[in-house]
Amino acid sequence: MDLDAVLMRLAQAPVPASLDGMEDRVLARIAARSAARAGLGVGAMTIAAALVMGIFGAGVPAKEASAASLSPLGPVSPLAPSTLLVGAP
Repeated sequence: MDLDAVLMRLAQAPVPASLDGMEDRVLARIAARSAARAGLGVGAMTIAAALVMGIFGAGVPAKEASAASLSPLGPVSPLAPSTLLVGAP
C-alpha cells in the first residue's frame, strides 16, 4: 500500500459522529476533576505540616559544629606534605 494514498483517503473521509464534540467532553471532565481535587483539605494539611516542621526545627537545638584549621602554613596542619607522605614509600 502507498502510505500517501492511505493518508489522503483518511483525510477525505467524513468525521465519525462519535468524535463530534469529543474535545468539549474531555475538557469538561478535566475541569471537573481538578475542581474536585483542589479542596480546602489539601491546603490546610500542607500548611499544618509546614507549621509543625518549622516549630520542630526551631525547638530542637542543633549540635555545634567546629571546623578544623586547614591553614597550610600553621604549626600543625593535616595538609602539610610531611603529614600527607607519612607511610608512603
